[in-house]
Amino acid sequence: MPPSTSGGSVREVAALIDHTLLKPQATAADIRRLCQEARQFGFATVCVNPYWVALSASELTGSPVRVASVAGFPLGANTTPIKVAETEAAITAGAWEIDMVLNIGELCAGNLDAVRADIAAVVLAAHPRGVLVKVILETALLNDDQKSAACVISKQIGADFVKTSTGFSTHGATTHDVALMRRTVGPEMGVKASGGIRTLEDLEAMRAAGANRIGTSSGVQILAAVPPQLRLAP
Repeated sequence: MPPSTSGGSVREVAALIDHTLLKPQATAADIRRLCQEARQFGFATVCVNPYWVALSASELTGSPVRVASVAGFPLGANTTPIKVAETEAAITAGAWEIDMVLNIGELCAGNLDAVRADIAAVVLAAHPRGVLVKVILETALLNDDQKSAACVISKQIGADFVKTSTGFSTHGATTHDVALMRRTVGPEMGVKASGGIRTLEDLEAMRAAGANRIGTSSGVQILAAVPPQLRLAP
């Protein structure tokens, strides 16, 4: 039996996906290929490291695909001014979405004021420029109370999404974590599942749990698994 695709066509599935390449060994040729695929299939964004934002923006000129980049990545342990500087530089280079890693250590220590100030500074740098902010929790390192606290803070501050993972920790997204995040933030905030999502079945499971954005480096392979009767030309 083919996997369920409650969203329907290739185009509709693609619109959920941040087409991601954050590997340190990525080359300019790799980034150009990523952008070409994003343009061809209609992914929501390409998500790249800050160095590659300008090239990605150039490659996607005239396309509805946006460029996303990262701040405080992948550990979340940069100082807040560095995260703000990364955010501002990425925006100047052409990014329209910022996936920031919160201060994981301070969250684990219960210093929620520090976590709040860190996220708020990035949101303040991004929102006046019309740029979305996704807050990466790194759920693999947190207990459920910490995940919920991070979601509450992110929502209170006005971040646009909470996101599970960097993809660089001990594991990525789980349906348990996505469902917990969705319950905590409610229907009006975005939830991004990221890390280890490689198949159409993975994507559908995360969407059923409450994700409305998917971060993956396997977007092309996922689209290839959409049942033939649902394939519309991208």
